[in-house]
Amino acid sequence: MPICIPYVMQIIVKILKNTHRHPINQALHSIGAPFYGLGLAMTLGHLAGMQTNLTAGCAMLLAAIAMFVVGHKIEGNVRSMAPVLLFRFLMVLLSRKVARYPVAKRVHLLRT
Repeated sequence: MPICIPYVMQIIVKILKNTHRHPINQALHSIGAPFYGLGLAMTLGHLAGMQTNLTAGCAMLLAAIAMFVVGHKIEGNVRSMAPVLLFRFLMVLLSRKVARYPVAKRVHLLRT
């Protein structure tokens, strides 16, 4: 059974919207996302031989992850962080046992 990419993206966006409602969580994610991107770019750049500061890149990554975790802790849904939900969603898609359930039931299973 082929997986429809627009459907998967629609579910992912829905999950992200439902787990980022608190204004402080949104603010921390808005600050943390650029830190995460720059930190990742600096770290990978250093590993690729570019003249980037590895310490600053790692510090930015850690700061961003800390902001994400604190935001979700404030919202009360640390177990609903994007990497956890995406992993659970992929497991639902790849699981034959769960794949027999209707779509609404599969989305509900992500929230348990």
